[in-house]
Amino acid sequence: MTPTQLRTALRELNGERDLAICFADVPAPVPGVANLEVKKAMLIPDEADHLVKVTDGKAVYILDAERVAWLRIAIK
Repeated sequence: MTPTQLRTALRELNGERDLAICFADVPAPVPGVANLEVKKAMLIPDEADHLVKVTDGKAVYILDAERVAWLRIAIK
């Protein structure tokens, strides 16, 4: 997935939905499991660095679009 495709997929994140992402080919504490869950996720608008970033208001998560295997956007 390209950063543009990921940004398009995440554009509905407005702080009212939870995001779960599974990454491929990423070392994890549990073999084969490299997931990230962000509660009340918001997509940060594109900035000069063009990195795909989401936030929960407490932390900013920078996503490697090329390693995203799948994602889930859930309505609370």
